[in-house]
Amino acid sequence: MGDDPVTYQIRVGGHLGPTLLTAFPAFEPEQQGTETVLTGPLPDAAALFGVLAQVEALGLDLLEVRRVRPAPAERSAPAGPPPSNGDAP
Repeated sequence: MGDDPVTYQIRVGGHLGPTLLTAFPAFEPEQQGTETVLTGPLPDAAALFGVLAQVEALGLDLLEVRRVRPAPAERSAPAGPPPSNGDAP
């Protein structure tokens, strides 16, 4: 992984209530059927392993971990205005 955070989706069994969700403040929860999908950025692999350890410590049923690729517009968006060649339009 590089210097930029990577977005992950972590799918667990069951619906997580407000108390359990406080264990994952960096993640946005979404209920999908009988599962909860937590989506959010993590800075590195150590942070991912920390979240997975938290899932295990809470006794949650881990179903899937998925790295989410940024949308094409996010990947190719320029960092700033295009360079000027000095000619005014």
